[in-house]
Amino acid sequence: MEPELISKRELLELTGISYGQLYRWKRKDLIPEEWFIRKSTYTGQETFFPKQKILERIEKILSMKDGLSLDELADMFSPSLSEIALTKQSLLSRNIVTKITVDMYTDEIGETELFTFDRLLYLYTLDLLLKDGQISLDEGKLLLRTLHDRYPSFEGKACDLLLIRKWGVSLFLLVSGTSDIAADADARLIVRLPMARAIEELKLKLA
Repeated sequence: MEPELISKRELLELTGISYGQLYRWKRKDLIPEEWFIRKSTYTGQETFFPKQKILERIEKILSMKDGLSLDELADMFSPSLSEIALTKQSLLSRNIVTKITVDMYTDEIGETELFTFDRLLYLYTLDLLLKDGQISLDEGKLLLRTLHDRYPSFEGKACDLLLIRKWGVSLFLLVSGTSDIAADADARLIVRLPMARAIEELKLKLA
């Protein structure tokens, strides 16, 4: 379950960006420091990146950089939670999430007058996985409880949401974004969702 890596040289060749652009984006926090992974090779120390994450991030930067400044892009990609709150009526009327998702949150976590950004993130993540058919309704309840109880402990740091199933039992985990995951042969990794991706998508819907 170790994520596939891509070398810096391969990354620059594949994307067409320059060394200077890559490190300028790093200084602006558009690319997380922890994605720059130093490894020993037969030629010495080389820098590698989690392939899927870095390619998705660079594609987004290139597609958005003409309309937004680097500082605005950095805010868009930041895992920190924005100071925003919406009523149930507002988030439904703006089609940010579905009523099924909101009702599930109310049943599992309780009524709330305002959904702050962190709660909106939990709703959006649930909505995303339900729409994709990756989780069941019962797993959705477990997901909400996991996010509500455990996500605040990351204090805005990048992390991934994992769903592992074994013999019909589901387990959600939140792990550091660059962590390797090893499990026994009977366990299956169903979902690995970078929470930074969900944050980016949610911020775009709220814009």
